[in-house]
Amino acid sequence: MKPINVGLLGIGTVGGGTFTVLKRNAEEITRRAGRPILITRVADKNLELARKVTGGACQLTDDAFAVVNDPEIDIIVELIGGYGVARELVLRAIENGKHVVTANKALLATHGNEIFAAAQKQGVMVAFEAAVAGGIPIIKALREGLTANRIEWIAGIINGTTNFILSEMRDKGLPFATVLKEAQRLGYAEADPTFDVEGIDAAHKLTIMSAIAFGNSMSFDKAHIEGISKLEAADIKYAEQLGYRIKLLGITKRTPEGVELRVHPTLIPAKRLIANVEGAMNAVLVKGDAVGPTLYYGKGAGAEPTASSIIADLVDVTRMHTADPEHRVPHLAFQPDAMVDLPILPLSEVITSYYLRLRVEDKPGVLADITRILADQQISIDAMIQREPDEGEDQTDIIMLTHKTREKNVDAAITRIEALAVVKGKITRLRLEELL
Repeated sequence: MKPINVGLLGIGTVGGGTFTVLKRNAEEITRRAGRPILITRVADKNLELARKVTGGACQLTDDAFAVVNDPEIDIIVELIGGYGVARELVLRAIENGKHVVTANKALLATHGNEIFAAAQKQGVMVAFEAAVAGGIPIIKALREGLTANRIEWIAGIINGTTNFILSEMRDKGLPFATVLKEAQRLGYAEADPTFDVEGIDAAHKLTIMSAIAFGNSMSFDKAHIEGISKLEAADIKYAEQLGYRIKLLGITKRTPEGVELRVHPTLIPAKRLIANVEGAMNAVLVKGDAVGPTLYYGKGAGAEPTASSIIADLVDVTRMHTADPEHRVPHLAFQPDAMVDLPILPLSEVITSYYLRLRVEDKPGVLADITRILADQQISIDAMIQREPDEGEDQTDIIMLTHKTREKNVDAAITRIEALAVVKGKITRLRLEELL
């Protein structure tokens, strides 16, 4: 059987892992795919690195467009990253009738609608298992394994850097800035960690999963995004005392009013499996109406875990290479003409529970004033801690957990409570999800 020829764009960490695993497991992969899958051309600006990784086993170039324009190449693997040249390369490959495998979540979250439309028109496949949660096959699970279900919601720990930082803050009681420096020293965080710690990376991945779960268009620009850089060690400690752990979650839910699409630090009951995902690991919890909650756990990054997903896509594309395009698995699970344009709910309309931490003067009547304001906004209290003030101090912390309420009610209550003379500084507000 004639081999499938692959052009690899970028042979850094993930590209090198893909080349290595494909070579090491060539016999097994061929048996599964039905024909050999060969990387025959590699494009990278660093030709010396490319030569070292490939050992001269394929053609090398520093011109990625030469690879996407090569008529001998059947599949392009795009591992360059970013939104600019990667978009041009992917669209050119599609225009040239080539299938595309990519790990580029930022590209798909921002330009996925355009890319999938172009692929549909040309009758080619765009596969992207590696774009979300590294080695965890969550895209295949959502798109194929759970296809009988009406997906109700997804909640995921989908950024290993932030999960490592939160695990260390909880275990060692250290502030964010200290743990971030340690994460950078260990290689878990980039020199510029903004995309990770501010939740942008997680929002890219959540956008993709939400589109597949609900048959909706990519809506990254409408996602609510909060990171962990302002999270304090005190809140992690108080959450623990109340039986919760704080994780940076990507959450998307289908509601009668529209779709929730939000990334933020979230309190989760400590007894939930996902609350016990530690270090740089990822986990995605999916609730389907028929199957109930299902959990997917594993490494969300790294050379070979990500290569595992890229090669799985290569095998899928190879199997379906000669199939009628209309009988392939749709890019976003739903048939292209059955996609919908559901509204993305503004955060003010989201209904969930809340954690509130207030710094107040230690005097009679304070709690009564606060609870009166909460009652005015139809907010009821589920649990509370009132700390004894430290010796010699006249201020203390009050920590409250609320029952479910609408975000705009909490906004209004916080504005009124912060205006009280007995309340000092800003109120810390975190959201809470039971994930049942």
